[in-house]
Amino acid sequence: MRLLTAFLLILLLVLQYRLWVGEGSLAEVYSLKREIAAQREELERLEQRNRALQAEVDDLKKGVEAIEARARNELGMIRENETFYQIIEKPADEHREKQQ
Repeated sequence: MRLLTAFLLILLLVLQYRLWVGEGSLAEVYSLKREIAAQREELERLEQRNRALQAEVDDLKKGVEAIEARARNELGMIRENETFYQIIEKPADEHREKQQ
């Protein structure tokens, strides 16, 4: 009877070790769940970015207005017979010095 009790106690300790520390333990499962959650968030962020980029690509393929807006904003282009005015403001420090 003592031998059986000792064997069961040792078996219980081994199983407890595997449950808490060993491969496939609760700590490892919790860690993997956190990693999965982080990867899902990253995936959602990337999917949202892809949707925005795809919408922009579709807009550029279909609409002349989008191409024109991009040319104006990013390249500083203007239409024929348009006049471009650039207003350069003085930095805030120079403006304060003149007021004093």
